[in-house]
Amino acid sequence: MASKDPSPLKDLITANHILHHHGIVDAYGHISLRNPNNRHTFFLSHSVAPALVSSAADIVEYNVEDASPVKKDVAEGYRERYIHSEIMKKYPGVNSVVHSHSEAVLPYTISGVEMKPCFHMAGFLGPHVPTFDIATHYTRTSTRDVLVSTTDLGAALASQFAKTDSYVARVGAAGAAGAALASTFLSKENDASSGPEPQPDHTVLLMRGHGFTAIGSNVQEAVFRAVYTQQNAGVQTTAMMLRNAQMGAVERGKGREEREKGVQDEGVRWLGDAELGDCREFGRITMGRPWGLWAREVEAVGLYVNEA
Repeated sequence: MASKDPSPLKDLITANHILHHHGIVDAYGHISLRNPNNRHTFFLSHSVAPALVSSAADIVEYNVEDASPVKKDVAEGYRERYIHSEIMKKYPGVNSVVHSHSEAVLPYTISGVEMKPCFHMAGFLGPHVPTFDIATHYTRTSTRDVLVSTTDLGAALASQFAKTDSYVARVGAAGAAGAALASTFLSKENDASSGPEPQPDHTVLLMRGHGFTAIGSNVQEAVFRAVYTQQNAGVQTTAMMLRNAQMGAVERGKGREEREKGVQDEGVRWLGDAELGDCREFGRITMGRPWGLWAREVEAVGLYVNEA
């Protein structure tokens, strides 16, 4: 086993604090980091509130293969560590995973209203944010608490980060040739992949009645996406409420002639397809700016301790 490098663990602890400071996590929720010295293991705090993670002693090293602890005599872990292990197992380019029960995001997991990227900081959401419904993956022996607490449920969740509907259909129809063809349907991020491993088409996955999971190539990116996913949910909810209120007022104020003629309604305007890629790139190259601010904020708050 590789030794714990204090520098990435310091960032992981800071990430726990940032996520709590911004209300992405409370007593529940977690963030992981793939071991930079051993890609077959990852770091995740033991079962403790993220705000209280304070040192390397609070971090457990797990095997990506099955989410088992590398050392056997360790503190109790999160039941949902399979979210992290199965995503990292399926997508080699993912090195950090955030799982959140954000109250702002939860309505979009159960209402049938699709989350859409509303402002430039949320371009990474892309044109579609899928929702994982764990109920379709329960077995007869499953504990139906909506927690992703087994490797099978973790694998099911991980698979939904890719466009499996189109990818699997093409692979199944044409074998190896189909796999090569199917890869052309993956995202721009996938085109840079030099190997045959699956690549995620989505950066964020909603979870019905549970919350969301965000992924990143590093801790900063995963935190960036988690924070702005929550902000986007708040902006979208407010915009839709304002729009509905406005349209109600217009309807009440219309005369008969106006009602018969009708008024053009463009609705809430999301980021356009042509804007998504450039906004995502802007976020990627500037995410160090908010990270620096957020890290300084939690350093200045007495609740958070980082001894790594």
